[in-house]
Amino acid sequence: MLTTTITRPAFTFPGPWLGGVSLVAGPLLLLAGTLLRLGIPFFFPHQLAAYQRQPMLVATSYALFLAGVIALWPGVVAVAVRIGVTRPAWALWGGGLVIFGLFARAFHHGADAFAFSLADAGGPEVATRAVGAYYRHPEWVASSLAAAVMLGWIVLAIGCHLSGVLRPAPAIALALMSGLMLGVLKGSTWASVVQVAGLTVAFVPLGVTLLRGAERPSRRTLLRTTPLVLLFLAGSVVLGQLG
Repeated sequence: MLTTTITRPAFTFPGPWLGGVSLVAGPLLLLAGTLLRLGIPFFFPHQLAAYQRQPMLVATSYALFLAGVIALWPGVVAVAVRIGVTRPAWALWGGGLVIFGLFARAFHHGADAFAFSLADAGGPEVATRAVGAYYRHPEWVASSLAAAVMLGWIVLAIGCHLSGVLRPAPAIALALMSGLMLGVLKGSTWASVVQVAGLTVAFVPLGVTLLRGAERPSRRTLLRTTPLVLLFLAGSVVLGQLG
């Protein structure tokens, strides 16, 4: 008697859907946030003064940038998994350093948001003094991740090139992200635009490739999953606003 064994493809995290969406959405959100505050002088007193003049524009730019930072980590994991097939050491160090750097950027956005709330409550002068005091405050954890921010993208880009995940030109574009400034209430320059555009050039086509190769979900799965996802997103927004 013959038996047929059906083998399912091995599960990998984050998978082509989550990884592909991340590689497309993350860089585009970062680029949108970077472009929105282009033209505002770079350092925090000018950022806070601009927030007083155009609070919706400045707050939106920072929110989009944070959304991009959060959205990007599954894509970085997906890229590291692909690198790891042939270059596991480069995948480990590149992916790990970049993700640690994303944590640092998320931390700094928390300080950004608090500075904006201080500006709302007491004016930009109060917020400016508070941010200046922060820069003199001996914070050790997030500040110690600066090396990870700078080196991570370079290591990941080299791993992408050596493993064949990216061609030389997109790999070089990816490495440009190492120069993107880190800190509280840092503005945008044309160099920032070039650096984030390099990330977009490297990651978005890779994300599209992942999505095109992904197995299409069945109609039943879509009908069952879509309402749950929308309900979760709506509930998260409401719960977050309730504090």
